[in-house]
Amino acid sequence: MRFNFFSRNSAPTVNHEGAAAFTLTPQMELYAAVATAALSDHFYENADTRLARLRELVSKNEPLFVAQLAVYARESLHLRTVPLVLCVELARLHRGDNLLSRLVARVVQRPDEITELLAYYAQANGRSGTKILNRVSKQLQKGLAMSFNTFDGYQLAKYDRDGAVRLRDALFLVHPTARDAAQQALFDQLVRGELPTPYTWETELSAVGQVAYATPAERAAAVARTWETLIASGKLGYMALLRNLRNILEANVSATAITQVCATLANRAAVARSKQLPFRFLAAFREVKALSSGHVAAVLTALEAAIAHSAANLRGFGPETRVVVACDVSSSMQQPISARSKVLLYDVSLVLGMLLQSRSQNVTAGMFGDTWKRISLPRGPVLRNVEEFYRREGEVGYSTNGYLVIKDLRQRREVVDKVMMFTDVQLWNSRGDGGTLAQEWAEYRRTVAPNARLYLFDLAGHGTAPLEVRPETGVALIAGWSDKIFDVLTALDNGGSALSEIEKIEL
Repeated sequence: MRFNFFSRNSAPTVNHEGAAAFTLTPQMELYAAVATAALSDHFYENADTRLARLRELVSKNEPLFVAQLAVYARESLHLRTVPLVLCVELARLHRGDNLLSRLVARVVQRPDEITELLAYYAQANGRSGTKILNRVSKQLQKGLAMSFNTFDGYQLAKYDRDGAVRLRDALFLVHPTARDAAQQALFDQLVRGELPTPYTWETELSAVGQVAYATPAERAAAVARTWETLIASGKLGYMALLRNLRNILEANVSATAITQVCATLANRAAVARSKQLPFRFLAAFREVKALSSGHVAAVLTALEAAIAHSAANLRGFGPETRVVVACDVSSSMQQPISARSKVLLYDVSLVLGMLLQSRSQNVTAGMFGDTWKRISLPRGPVLRNVEEFYRREGEVGYSTNGYLVIKDLRQRREVVDKVMMFTDVQLWNSRGDGGTLAQEWAEYRRTVAPNARLYLFDLAGHGTAPLEVRPETGVALIAGWSDKIFDVLTALDNGGSALSEIEKIEL
């Protein structure tokens, strides 16, 4: 099955700013909503509204596409919650085969995702109290049972957490058949609450906190020794290391430990295994650069190397391809991607834009708000370039006049091959001169660069676009926060669409 970006009779509508826009097909709208879903409040749409829209879109799409999209979100975009939502919504609508059980077994990759899925299932079906897990879909049960069989004792113990649904509850519900006597013994231990406490950085630091020390200096020394032991053990996961850089530096660990931290951060294989979203390196960079430790410079250098490795397979462009990278810094982009994150959509825009700039040899970069401004920066340091953009964002104001990017090219009669616009796609004209992105793009292609391509990188997934996205208009829409979104460029250049990568997934 293949999907187009838009139906041929796409009806013009308006976006959240009241500007003219075009509707997406159900497939494309679901893809964009899923790829940008943190299921928390956004500038234009709260979490409940987004969730309701996701549920409606699932009902409008073919079950196989929904399943393929869930796998794509989990395995390529490294999202955890929204694939579980898709599984539950599919369970409400689809019957008659084992598509759902195969899907659940594939997207549930950690034990706590079993309980998270069941908790959402209960919420979606209006259940609470003692009836929270009554009458769960048989195919969903089968998929969860298959998932239980993939986890060892360490994983079960690590993720056996308090909540509305416990792993013990899930075990009773789905009745997995143990693959051997050893696994049955683990299941019995889980039921009795006797799984051994796992060795994790949380448990090790918690143990230090429970000891009575004579002086604060002794406690600080014990904390430093614990961090050093964790770092030397190699059992501190990459994400845990990234999120605890401030704590490690403030603990005044040894120079030897810092050297190992930097080596791990900058290790190409470790970065690839970690599957970190690029903006997480920016969050760590900002936490570290505010510290006074003498090791800050070394750690910042390691983080620059890490984000470069994270985009090692990013297909950039050589000197023969002329590229414009335009980042939206409007007010609606100044929103956290989730309630618990300090990272803004604006940050995601800049990180992805600077990653692409770092892989392109003939590139003009800039930012737009009230105005459009070109900013010349070196190709190498992605995170430092992001910070430079961040420092200067007030220079262009906070509207969303994306049409000025194309107007500037048209007025200069500057021929480029690709315009990459990183935005929430809620573009409008605050100047009152009637200019729109659709008008400027059509005129630019007609009078200056007939073969130019415009790529809208949708970071919010609100369901509309400011112009028609079709091969004949030279416009494509790609959604998400991961460097994996750039994989779509190859498909587009080969005549495919942003959905082509999803269509390849086998279930």
